[in-house]
Amino acid sequence: MRPTGSLHLGHYHGVLKNWVALQHEYPCLFFVADWHALTTQYDDPRGIAKATSDMVIDWLAAGIDPTQATLFIQSQVPEHAELHLLLSMMTPLGWLERVPTYKDQQERLSNKDLSTYGFLGYPLLQSADILIYRADKVPVGEDQVPHIEFSREIARRFNHIYGREPGFEEKAKEAQKKLGSRNARSFEQLRVRFQQEGDASAVERAKALLEATSSLSLADRERLSGYLEGTGKMILVEPGALLTAASKMPGLDGQKMSKSYNNTITLREDAASVTQKVRRMPTDPARVRRTDPGEPEKCPVWALHQVYSDAACRDWVQAGCRSAGIGCLECKQPVIDGILREQAPMHERAQAYLDAPHLVRDIIADGNGKARALAQETMRDVRAAMGLNYG
Repeated sequence: MRPTGSLHLGHYHGVLKNWVALQHEYPCLFFVADWHALTTQYDDPRGIAKATSDMVIDWLAAGIDPTQATLFIQSQVPEHAELHLLLSMMTPLGWLERVPTYKDQQERLSNKDLSTYGFLGYPLLQSADILIYRADKVPVGEDQVPHIEFSREIARRFNHIYGREPGFEEKAKEAQKKLGSRNARSFEQLRVRFQQEGDASAVERAKALLEATSSLSLADRERLSGYLEGTGKMILVEPGALLTAASKMPGLDGQKMSKSYNNTITLREDAASVTQKVRRMPTDPARVRRTDPGEPEKCPVWALHQVYSDAACRDWVQAGCRSAGIGCLECKQPVIDGILREQAPMHERAQAYLDAPHLVRDIIADGNGKARALAQETMRDVRAAMGLNYG
């Protein structure tokens, strides 16, 4: 996530709730994309460090657990930049120009000069961010799927060009012996079944066998994956998109919640401010007086009831609004209560880090170290494949 400072409830419902769930299902890496912020903020980067700190505290407040997931800062793992540079040597220019968001963002941010290599190349840096961890699942919305497909094409091209290491088959057979005689026989039978009969289930079973063998090094596991499917060593893993539901969090004006619309409530906004903002929300224009009936579907407050109210409360709103049995302030109170209820544990979790800022620094330092160890392992294989392993 790019560091944009304090996050709002749209970020929580669109991304962070999903991250909190995923950290219990997968080994997750969540990072602050500070270099990506420079693609559009290169002329004024002064606020990035403060925005990074605020955003990480919001992650922790939302329930991201540093004992379950790895949190780090992109620029503190310089291997991202190295892989980006090496990938840029073999990436066709036309691939970058075809990325759907390239021209869209240039038009949307027309007040900025975005005719820079950094902006053109940001999808490739994004691919390096993914590929350096050999991530096979990336949680994204529908609009980001083209970026994942771009990353898959980059990995495929890299493996095709550089995955033919000298003595590959001999090295793969040596790695196969490390499975143990029984598993090695099973692996070979599955490999033959896939390559001769096209049995896709054989690939899944063989890969499960590899995953279950903890004694294999990552390099040997990648060799055997390539040997299984009849390719070379798979140095970079082709990632898949883990689709997430679109955010259903509307803003205070009924549009999508966004800083650019000035219609947000931040994750850690104080109760008085939340109350005031919701009370000032526009309502159905037909309700000029308290006694005028209204239509909930025409009121932005109703969209927030969809998020924060139960069925009984929504029925109360529908009946009360259409009959003028309740006023707009009465209608808004359950929404205020729901938001404050949701925010209460966030305030509590955040306070521990606000009282002891060194805890955040320690979490990030630990995450930087863990992420860098993984990135360095990938880069050793990348350099070796490209013939850059000097000494």
